[in-house]
Amino acid sequence: MSTKPMTKTQLVAALAEDMGTDKKSAAAALDAVTGIITKEVSAGGAVTLPGVGKIYCRERPERMVRNPQTGEQMKKAADKVVKMTIAKALKDSVNG
Repeated sequence: MSTKPMTKTQLVAALAEDMGTDKKSAAAALDAVTGIITKEVSAGGAVTLPGVGKIYCRERPERMVRNPQTGEQMKKAADKVVKMTIAKALKDSVNG
């Protein structure tokens, strides 16, 4: 098992090999999928990638946080975060 995450170049090369196409087409396909996911999630929607998981945006309420440098308590405004729920099929393949 490798300790470094797969880079975009490595992902594009693997995608091109699996698709039986050139790297330029694979890179364009990856960029298109990434763009669609970004657009949908930033608009408040969710995207389900079968066998991988669900990517969605969640709103966090206003809360009190602490500055680690000074220890001062301060109020942090409500914001949005991107979350991902991993599919059971992927969890099972990793653990099994």
